[in-house]
Amino acid sequence: MLVVIALVLAALAAALHVYIWWLESMAWTTPAARKVFGTTPEEAEATKFLAFNQGYYNLFLAITTIAGIVGFAAGSHVVGLTLVIVGTASMLAAALVLASASAAHRSAALRQGLFPALAVIASAIHLLT
Repeated sequence: MLVVIALVLAALAAALHVYIWWLESMAWTTPAARKVFGTTPEEAEATKFLAFNQGYYNLFLAITTIAGIVGFAAGSHVVGLTLVIVGTASMLAAALVLASASAAHRSAALRQGLFPALAVIASAIHLLT
């Protein structure tokens, strides 16, 4: 049962990172994305390429996590859970980097890292029991 909770949390983390990808890579200069990230139109235009690239990092973490969920559901439990942990632990590490790099962005880091952290914890408990 705990592994199901871990997989649901991982799916939520992946969904959030797909949304972040969309904001960074597809919608960076729009009013909606600028509101989320607190940028001006000029800042958004100047950083468009960097955000585009960063967004794809978020997408690849989501894809890794989703591949793990699918693998686990298909019966490849070791490979599936390994991919889930790699994806969500990487998401969590990125959130910790953001939190440590900028006090002003700690609330964003918490939102970005909560589901991955819970998924990693649930996965670890599952493996230890």
